[in-house]
Amino acid sequence: MSDDTRMTAGAALLSRFSALGVEYVFTNSGTDFPPVIEGLSEAEAEGMSLPRTVTVPFESAATGMAHGYTLATGRPQAVMVHTNVGLANVAMGAINAACDNIPMLLFSGRTPTLEKGRLGARTVPIGWGQEMLDQASLIREATKWDYELRFPEQVFDVTDRAHGIASSTPKGPVYISLPREVLCETVPADGALRRPQMRPATIGPDPATMEEIARLLAEAEHPVIFAQHGAGSQEAFDALARLTATWGIPVCQYWAVELALATSHPMATGPNPRPWLEKADVILCLDVLAPWSPADVEPREDATVIQIGPRPLQERSGVRNFRCDLGVTTEIAPALLALETALEACNDANGKAAARAKSVAQANEADRTARFNAALGDAGAAALTKRWISHTLSLHVRDRDATVFSELGCQLSAMKLEKHQSWFDGPHAGGLGWGFPAAMGFALARPDRTVVATMGDGSYMFANPVACHQIAEALGLSMVVLVLNNAEWGAVRQSVLDIYPDGHAARANAVPLTDLSPSPDFVKVAEASRAFARHARTEDEFNAALTEALDHVAAKKGLALIEVAIAKT
Repeated sequence: MSDDTRMTAGAALLSRFSALGVEYVFTNSGTDFPPVIEGLSEAEAEGMSLPRTVTVPFESAATGMAHGYTLATGRPQAVMVHTNVGLANVAMGAINAACDNIPMLLFSGRTPTLEKGRLGARTVPIGWGQEMLDQASLIREATKWDYELRFPEQVFDVTDRAHGIASSTPKGPVYISLPREVLCETVPADGALRRPQMRPATIGPDPATMEEIARLLAEAEHPVIFAQHGAGSQEAFDALARLTATWGIPVCQYWAVELALATSHPMATGPNPRPWLEKADVILCLDVLAPWSPADVEPREDATVIQIGPRPLQERSGVRNFRCDLGVTTEIAPALLALETALEACNDANGKAAARAKSVAQANEADRTARFNAALGDAGAAALTKRWISHTLSLHVRDRDATVFSELGCQLSAMKLEKHQSWFDGPHAGGLGWGFPAAMGFALARPDRTVVATMGDGSYMFANPVACHQIAEALGLSMVVLVLNNAEWGAVRQSVLDIYPDGHAARANAVPLTDLSPSPDFVKVAEASRAFARHARTEDEFNAALTEALDHVAAKKGLALIEVAIAKT
């Protein structure tokens, strides 16, 4: 490449992604994309290293796929959409990513600034109709940083900065708007060869602080750990299993969005935090947004509460008054490894931890047996239940390297799952339509795993399933989708009954604004994209369909969907 060789800013942007380790750009193009599309062709013609681009027919599916890919790999991916209208559809995914501390590079075009006289100036009426005075305001509160590319020569440095900020502790999405005229300009091509200029800044645990936490846990009478966002790595997952077993520390995964401890582990409690919180004297919270419900139960006034995570005080929440007697800003994986090391220097001289471990294990075994028996006891009921399906699914995948995604679908409390990354639930932000595309992104990154996406019928419709099935077929993704169909917004119904248990809706057994009947035939939606698809209304039908679906995806024959008729909440 000669010193005077130039490339369009569009080509420079795409080539920079590859230099930063971005493997996929999930795109939904528009009239602002000509310099990006031309830049892609230009870079390919020049033989430049490029990420793979995926055409995604709906923007929230693009962010969901990027989210799932990063859950699988830890590496941020790029999403590129069309001006303000595409960005509006990205907003829900940005909110989900921010809540889960998922690094993501978000880009959208910006309507051209000029009306004439420059390459890329406005040419069609939407150039005026899509203009906003502050386009970034659509997602600013859900991003760590935003910027508008103003000059073409900025493209390398600005992209490096975006990647560095997104990947720094606490991780999260960032946004750049791209005016069309700027991307049509050219820049020296040798800038693409320059090494990335901004490494992410990560924050690790202080050894002295971790020693203090280890001492508090070792000396506690009734310690407990709350975990919601997993352990962070395979090594940390294993470390948490060892240290909790050694020290007899129960782990409550209340509303967990990722598995931190095998559900069959002796220290894994049930989903109810009350029996553990009421007597706890030392409480360790591992990257939790809301470790328990304050309206239901609070810790003892004399308990020591430790908050560890990328955002130990969760400053994105305006109101969050969970106590923090000791806070540590760090990624979870290094914190758990440091904690295990620090605990090794402590001793259980009077055998207190060993006795506690036996007692906790007995209580957890009794609770787990009761939950699993309750799930199995639903066999023969008038309609299939979520907990029976959840438990049955876990039995079907127990000998596979499987990952289950749930969005108001399967229930962790009824499942036997034992491996790191075997469970992901919807972000606590609650932006629906996440589960299907997130599972697709995970399957794209990890084709070696058996990926099962489970969701309610409402969540399936929110995912824009026609778009998702089209993408899955285009990419040749082999995964199982379970749609648990009760023809209602079950979560909304339950929320009404929780707040008004004796209200008019409860007495009439009719909750307005929650009914989704008549239900579409979701099997036909999947079949429109030539997927394997089955209905299941009975236990025999579900077991047979699931066996066939798992064999189908194991043979890499594409997506398999089962629509399961279930009882209303």
